[in-house]
Amino acid sequence: MKVNVIGAGLAGSEAAWQLLKRGCEVTLYEMKPEKYSPAHHMQGFAELVCSNSLRSDRLENAVGLLKEEMRRVGSLIMDSAEKARVPAGGAMAVDRETFSAGVTDALRAHPGCTIVTGEVTQLPEGPTIIATGPLTSDAFAEEIVRITGKEGLSFFDAAAPIVTLESINMERAFRASRYGRGEDDYINCPMTEEEYNAFYDALITAETAPVHGFENNRVFEGCMPVEVMAARGRQTLAFGPLKPVGLADPRTGKMPYAVLQLRQDDAAGTLYNLVGFQTRLKFPEQRRVFGMIPGLEHAEFARYGVMHRNTFLDSPRLLDRYYADRRDPLVAFAGQMTGVEGYVESTASGFLAGCSMAAKLKGEPLPDFPRETAIGALAAYISDESVTVFQPMNVNFGILTPLDRRVKGKANKNLAIAQRSLAIIDQMTGQEGTE
Repeated sequence: MKVNVIGAGLAGSEAAWQLLKRGCEVTLYEMKPEKYSPAHHMQGFAELVCSNSLRSDRLENAVGLLKEEMRRVGSLIMDSAEKARVPAGGAMAVDRETFSAGVTDALRAHPGCTIVTGEVTQLPEGPTIIATGPLTSDAFAEEIVRITGKEGLSFFDAAAPIVTLESINMERAFRASRYGRGEDDYINCPMTEEEYNAFYDALITAETAPVHGFENNRVFEGCMPVEVMAARGRQTLAFGPLKPVGLADPRTGKMPYAVLQLRQDDAAGTLYNLVGFQTRLKFPEQRRVFGMIPGLEHAEFARYGVMHRNTFLDSPRLLDRYYADRRDPLVAFAGQMTGVEGYVESTASGFLAGCSMAAKLKGEPLPDFPRETAIGALAAYISDESVTVFQPMNVNFGILTPLDRRVKGKANKNLAIAQRSLAIIDQMTGQEGTE
């Protein structure tokens, strides 16, 4: 049983791993290092572009539940993330290079995995999982249009800047985690009302880099450029990425008017990214405007924020709940192009596409992840034909089947949903012997 997997990002790497675990031979196609997309720079697999954070680890948060489900079903991505973990309070963040190396080494070392480098322009023969991501090359994007018979949709997302630790002015900034969760894992830059207003005025008037097609405003909310968010109103940032709740400046003992948080981006702790500050400002403008934030007066930028095109399919019309083409069950898709948004969500789609393809080829029943699980809920969302205007979606408790009983308090209700889900996952993995 041989399967092609095109793209060695999070989804493709996970799909390949699940196929290999189930006895399939895999040919894994990856265009790097021969060719790079505008947002990719590392040679290894599973490169994290937008952020180094896999978001919350708490079960009361839907992505925390999804991560725990993925751990229990034997995810390569989650295993590699645990080994590359860096401090991030109640969230899970990784050293990008260590994480990528872990995934790459595992796949390269597997005897059933053949790796082919270079751009794919045509669909190879045989069962295939397409996981080329939101930055699919133009040539293969045309091939996908041919395969699906439909135009892909487009939107834009952005990455936040990264600064060096040594350039942060710790006489103005302070270390702390929100509500004391973690061990002072974040560097916080507090702002007075006067400082906030000056920064805001500079931000909304700063020069942005032109991005063709952005005028259509098809941008995913979770990666909204900070300047676009700010344009919605003066207080938008103060209640969004700059919210001060749960943080007190040790110099004053009081909560600042606004706070920018910096999150560790590498294992050595020498790089920090500006949380929630995805941007399309021109590079000199990033230095000028972000340098107005207390603590970043002399910030050295290891990477500027960038904005790029992101493409996804009209999945409800094209894909079933196993991420397979409705017309050809031996062609499947995985990752952000299916409309699942986020690192862990992309990984989950790769997991389900991989183990489902293996089951088809072995003549076994397809894995039945119900909508009571986060894995199943995501798959149900992208394949729901009743959805007329399809938009990318992060995992959230709203797409899971509601409880059949009333639970007081949002956190308690979410935890009960999570416990129900994990009980189902444990039953499934016990039956399949995957734990």
